[in-house]
Amino acid sequence: MAALRWLTPRRQSPTERSVLAGEAAAEAALAADRSSARADAPEDLAHAEQAEQARRPEGRERPAGPEAAESAAGLHGADATGEFPVAADPRAAAFFDLDNTVMQGAALFHFGRGLYKRKFFDKRDLLRFAWQQAYFRMAGNEDPEHMRDARDSALSIVKGHRVEELTGIGEEIYDEYMAGKIWPGTRALAQAHLAAGQRVWLVTAAPVETAAIIARRLGLTGALGTVAESVDGVYTGRLVGEPLHGPAKAEAVRALAMAEDLDLSRCAAYSDSANDIPMLSLVGHPYAINPDAALRRHARAEGWRLRDYRTGRKAARVGIPAAVGVGAVTGGVLAALAIRRRNSA
Repeated sequence: MAALRWLTPRRQSPTERSVLAGEAAAEAALAADRSSARADAPEDLAHAEQAEQARRPEGRERPAGPEAAESAAGLHGADATGEFPVAADPRAAAFFDLDNTVMQGAALFHFGRGLYKRKFFDKRDLLRFAWQQAYFRMAGNEDPEHMRDARDSALSIVKGHRVEELTGIGEEIYDEYMAGKIWPGTRALAQAHLAAGQRVWLVTAAPVETAAIIARRLGLTGALGTVAESVDGVYTGRLVGEPLHGPAKAEAVRALAMAEDLDLSRCAAYSDSANDIPMLSLVGHPYAINPDAALRRHARAEGWRLRDYRTGRKAARVGIPAAVGVGAVTGGVLAALAIRRRNSA
């Protein structure tokens, strides 16, 4: 069964396709950054910070650097690494994984929920998305086989549609399903980098168009995401390279750093998944955010910083589309748990 393969982590090394995917993601991100009009970001975090400062009584300044992030996240204590993030460092940037790091659940599944509402596919496809989301949330494992299944589902749905059509729908879906799922603690960390004058990029296996919408709505610099091939503005149903997952993320960050003259030893990266160890290992300031068990072990062994913004209730929330029947959801969750327990026994 495919579900059994999903529960078996696979070590991946860079391939020609992952390098191609990374370079395509960096190229798309840089092109979007050059052409974007920063004034049309309605939720720009810098503007939000200015508004908050205006509302705050005099003499109660928000602390800078890691204290600001910790304060906003409701945590205590600061990193014993001096001033971080370093202000006005043009060669430093921050890279944030999206799914379960910046946002609860997977962006691709939230996007699928929105497409179902707009009748892009039928209930059978929705049930497949529901099972994938149940597995993703309960197993806490971004297995490549699982991600490939989700990718193939998404590509079959968008094939033949115009890029501009899906981008417009993505804006609506963000408001409907994603805006309320942003982790405040991780958003505060991103704000700390922005306040220090650093660039902040999302790095995700989600489609680059979806990732770019989320980055813009959060006031971030931009996004590195999976690039789907299009001809004359129409999706072909094929990818450029492969999904931006695992080693491909590291290749994208490396390509962007080279193009932007960043010093990776001065950069930071944040992720919840052991699959992103290649990306985290590239930078001088790696963070494990809401980490899965494998990443938590690795981070502790390497002395990396850890942050967990989940409560028990939030960590257990599955986030299944509301249109799915309770029986289907319960069956999918119980199956995932049963398989997981057998695998760990």
